[in-house]
Amino acid sequence: MTRKAYPTDVFSAIAEPRRREVITVLSDGHEYAVNEIVLRMKIAQPAVSKHLGALRKAGVVTVVKRGQHRMYRLNAAGLKPVHDWVKVFERYWTHQVDQIKQRAERKALERMIRLDEGSNPKEEE
Repeated sequence: MTRKAYPTDVFSAIAEPRRREVITVLSDGHEYAVNEIVLRMKIAQPAVSKHLGALRKAGVVTVVKRGQHRMYRLNAAGLKPVHDWVKVFERYWTHQVDQIKQRAERKALERMIRLDEGSNPKEEE
């Protein structure tokens, strides 16, 4: 089974690593012409155009014509389905971070106690 050249599903569109690179280039909120994206990504113009087309079809990128140039911009709202899906798993990451924080705090406290005990030698009788 072959993948569609222009997937309309955002998950399929971002499954391609180069498309995620395009999203990264556009993530600063500025508009870019294809040639500017080509220079930043250092890949051939036809490949960049193909990836931009797929991202546009999926609603992740918008395009407007300015003179002879087509200007591309990230449509972050198009990534909302991905955010919503990943958000479900956030509790697992938060739980892990909380556990790491608790362990680090416990170890720091143990070190402080050891240092304190080492600096106060017991008085001899």
